[in-house]
Amino acid sequence: MAETSILLVEDDLDTARSLAKALEASGYHVTAVDTGLEARSIIEHVHPDLILLDLMLPDTDGLVLTTALKTITSAPIIICSARTEQVDRVLGLKLGADDFVAKPFDLDELEARIEAVLRRASRVREASNVPPDQIQVGELIVSQSRGSVTLSGQPVHLTPTEYRLLVALASRPDEVLTREVLGQLVWGYQDLGTGHLIDVHIGRLRLKLRRVSRSAPVIVTVRGKGYTIASEGAEAAAGSERSTEASPGV
Repeated sequence: MAETSILLVEDDLDTARSLAKALEASGYHVTAVDTGLEARSIIEHVHPDLILLDLMLPDTDGLVLTTALKTITSAPIIICSARTEQVDRVLGLKLGADDFVAKPFDLDELEARIEAVLRRASRVREASNVPPDQIQVGELIVSQSRGSVTLSGQPVHLTPTEYRLLVALASRPDEVLTREVLGQLVWGYQDLGTGHLIDVHIGRLRLKLRRVSRSAPVIVTVRGKGYTIASEGAEAAAGSERSTEASPGV
């Protein structure tokens, strides 16, 4: 347990100090930050085994941050928040959180939930035999620790923006991501002023993947909504892509 690393995202200094102290006494290594920006920046350096996340942060909503973090780490997320409305609980879980603990909470219960979530995450990794920093969709493999992409065993050379866009989509196969969400995940803000920038990068990304292999997962345009990367076979997904792109615009 001494090697288990927890990233604590909490803007209340007293809460962060007391919780970090208690968890460290139980054998965890705790890194605490108080903003969403810090959480995103530090992920690649600390590689946490689990994230404890408050919803009410000074620079972003915790639900938005949950979506962003799931694209850059496979670490399970437990939301700890005084926002206990059912809509927050349900939305948090749908966006990728592994558990939701209401504040104020009992420390023993929180530690029990942490242990349970870590056990589930370990079983999933063992069953999939996929390294925790790796994203795989069909024959597409993205290594987040190396910042590399391979398709059918061949390297795919992407720009930093194309790479972040691919990570955002591949982290949630078959889930539609709007341009606003993609803007938040790729550039760190939601209002791009126009969807043209997203469309241009999607087009370039599709072209580069197809040049490497015809078995590339298909990036599907969902009219009126956004984009998704298909986990199904390339031929079937391509048919879906043609049908969705037949209508003008997104």
